[in-house]
Amino acid sequence: MDAVEHRKALIHILHMAYSGELAAAYAYAGHWRSVRDPQQKKDIHKIETDEWTHRALVGQMLDQLDGKPQCWREFMMSCIGLSAFIGCFLTGWFLPMYFAGRLENANTQEYFVAAQHAEQLGLLEMKEQLLELSEVELSHEDYFHRIVQGHMLLPLMIRYFNWGHPQPEPLLQPPNQPSSSLP
Repeated sequence: MDAVEHRKALIHILHMAYSGELAAAYAYAGHWRSVRDPQQKKDIHKIETDEWTHRALVGQMLDQLDGKPQCWREFMMSCIGLSAFIGCFLTGWFLPMYFAGRLENANTQEYFVAAQHAEQLGLLEMKEQLLELSEVELSHEDYFHRIVQGHMLLPLMIRYFNWGHPQPEPLLQPPNQPSSSLP
């Protein structure tokens, strides 16, 4: 891939992310309002705030690359986000939690790939910012992953949407290491 292709790919990802953050923020605005648990309300409201912050940062990156938001994508993602806002009140607790986690998984990967393109273009500060965005999205995914564990619908959702597999327990010691014996 040459520099022109990396730039084009980076701008494309940033276009998708910019509008995607709008949809996510709208969806989370409904999501935190629809849950009953006070701690979940607080946590999801914080995630909504993060999405607005991410959108502003991605907008700055687009400006730096002379990329403009796409009106049609903005409109489409606004409709999706507002539909999700309403859907949170209609579908119950589990589905918004599950699909939020699945969405955050995709965002984590999207920002990571964008960081690779930025690195290839020598945009090291942008690369670091994108990696930070990826880390925050990963923390959001981890939050929703923990929330949905043990729900009776989870096995069905994993089967059809392939997200939410139980994470393996961390090893107490690295494999192939002799255990230390205490005196």
